[in-house]
Amino acid sequence: MTSPLTPLGDAAATCEGGVCAVPEAGAVALPRLTLISFPTCPYVQRAVIALKERGVDFQVTYIDLANKPDWFLQISPLGKVPVLKVERDGDDPAILFESAVILAYLDETLPGDRLFPDDPLDRARQRSWIEYAGSVLGDLWKLGQAKDAEGFDAALTALRDRLAVLEPEVKGPFFAGQRFSAVDAVYAPAFRQIDAIETVAPLGLFADLPRLDAWRRELAARRSVRDAVPADFVDRHLTRLRASDAYVLKDH
Repeated sequence: MTSPLTPLGDAAATCEGGVCAVPEAGAVALPRLTLISFPTCPYVQRAVIALKERGVDFQVTYIDLANKPDWFLQISPLGKVPVLKVERDGDDPAILFESAVILAYLDETLPGDRLFPDDPLDRARQRSWIEYAGSVLGDLWKLGQAKDAEGFDAALTALRDRLAVLEPEVKGPFFAGQRFSAVDAVYAPAFRQIDAIETVAPLGLFADLPRLDAWRRELAARRSVRDAVPADFVDRHLTRLRASDAYVLKDH
């Protein structure tokens, strides 16, 4: 006769019919993870993509950057997003800030395939290109803030030149080859902003950059990337640009 499953405690075996399954040594419960940001933030998307790639549960709390709540200012030393709240049983909640730090923590602690490579040199190279992504996003911000043709043309040229540097680095179909990596998670939000703008104002940024064009299309089709933003992301992003009187959305 087979006896029912008998739990012997969190750290003990579970037995059925005299056969016991012993849990893996050192197994620990995952912490509760909460990302805090705003709906169109490209930096929080990096972490969301990484979390979805690893298939772990998490929550996202959106705030209004124009009216930051007091509780957020109390936990964010720089008053910036994203912020990751990590809650482990028996410990006070821990707060992490800066997207690169958050991405590294998630990669080092979550189960599943890591997004950073194991080789120290390859890992350092990827971190270098992740740092470079900040300049790409900076040029995208300048493009969205340009109020006239002169400012727009200068911003567009700077962004095109910045992207051209990446062209020979892309191995395809992803940045480092067949395997989706942290660099892919970081650049996908930048490409998403460009794609949003191009729904109403084609920019022609990838006309002479076939590797980047194929890369950004591959990223856009990936489920973790698609699901990293609210369904109305494009409308939200364009609304933000229109609110700043962005020249890029005007007829010219």
